[in-house]
Amino acid sequence: MNNTAINELFSKPLSALNLGLQSFADNLAAAGAPVVHVDWKPPAGGDTAAMAALDRLAAGARVDIEAANAEAVRRILSAKPTVTGIGLALDTVPGMATDLILHSGPPVAWKDMCGPMRGAIMGGLIYEGLAGTPEEAERLASSGTIRFDSCHHHDAVGPMAGVMTAHMPVWIVENKAFGNTAYCTLNEGLGKVLRYGAYGPEVIERLRWMRDELAPVLSEALAARGQLDMKTIIAQVLQMGDEGHNRNRAGTSIVIRELAPFIVALDRPRDQLAKVLSFLNANDHFFLNLTMPSAKCTVDAAAGIEGSSIITTMARNGTEFGIRLSGLPGRWFTGPAGVVDGLYLPGYGPEHAARDIGDSVITETSGIGGFAMAAAPAIVKFVGGSPADAVNVTLRMYEITAAENDAYQIPALDFRGTPTGIDVRKVVDTGILPAINTGIAHKDPGIGMVGAGLVKPPENAFRDALIAFADRYAK
Repeated sequence: MNNTAINELFSKPLSALNLGLQSFADNLAAAGAPVVHVDWKPPAGGDTAAMAALDRLAAGARVDIEAANAEAVRRILSAKPTVTGIGLALDTVPGMATDLILHSGPPVAWKDMCGPMRGAIMGGLIYEGLAGTPEEAERLASSGTIRFDSCHHHDAVGPMAGVMTAHMPVWIVENKAFGNTAYCTLNEGLGKVLRYGAYGPEVIERLRWMRDELAPVLSEALAARGQLDMKTIIAQVLQMGDEGHNRNRAGTSIVIRELAPFIVALDRPRDQLAKVLSFLNANDHFFLNLTMPSAKCTVDAAAGIEGSSIITTMARNGTEFGIRLSGLPGRWFTGPAGVVDGLYLPGYGPEHAARDIGDSVITETSGIGGFAMAAAPAIVKFVGGSPADAVNVTLRMYEITAAENDAYQIPALDFRGTPTGIDVRKVVDTGILPAINTGIAHKDPGIGMVGAGLVKPPENAFRDALIAFADRYAK
């Protein structure tokens, strides 16, 4: 640049273009200078190992990753999750046994479990009659005679602590398109419930009533009504203001409408049927334990595809957050469970909260839940934020997914399909983490739910998965 050009440059008003740190732009603006801020950051957040993995994959792979991902997406979009029945976990869930307790998230040992998971396991042992008091249950759980495993290792999912014991009733949801099945317990409601780590007498009494009366009534009504097409129902609830994870008023209402005529026709005591209908009516979250296994059997059909970078599992156990990739079957990639940013019940605050916990993030993995928040603006009354925030969350998720769902559509976005099929490469490249909305459990055993909100998963889990993926598939 010659002197004349330089003189002309500095004789005119200057505008600054700021890349990176917002504070630089803020300082210029405070000084009265025109400034445009660009929210830019290097790929993979500047992590050299992750950037190298992206470069290696871009340079060439041993398989056609795009074709593999297209097949994974095809399977997800072709899924037909269908409720076929209710059974006892011992009789239906693969590998279930009387000395086995399943939990949410990646595998975790008793000594490493968080408070609400310990509380839920203690309650499960009391429910099963293996312990008479919380103290006995704690001793038994720590003795080594009880085995623990991830629900995901047994084709199952569980909300929050996700505890499933041998004699708990479970929903049976079959993917009619591919023949795989998923299982989930029945939803207890909110507040002092087992999945949030509560184990008081009222919790155990409710669980035994659910086993002895609720499950048989629902099972008989379902047999009379016929199987429930969950894909159609989930598509409906997105049009009615639900997002399939933390807002389930429409979904629960539809299930009641589908089953109520058959419940009232059963040859059972009138007060028993009335109690079942009252319980369903009072429990807006009842539908969650149907969306979860529906999402599980949907994404499980896409697992094990050679060369696919699509995420097929996201789950949390209150200690760790973990993911699994289609092209790396059986391997968990984990990081510390996050702290939920949300709204708290009266008398509670962040100091009381456990870390992020539960398998319910399987809904986001399949393209609903937090990924469909634009369909449920009222969800912000439960998890915080504004309706505009809910829309923006969904819009960001399109940047890290491989497809738009052809069945699950969002009215507020001109019926655009929900962002579906999380590609770990895009997550790492953009630095955009999957959006998760969730409940908050008290950090101590025995207390229960204290709030709900939004949480960010740990970046290292996605970066570690990408690096392992590149080690396997890059040339």
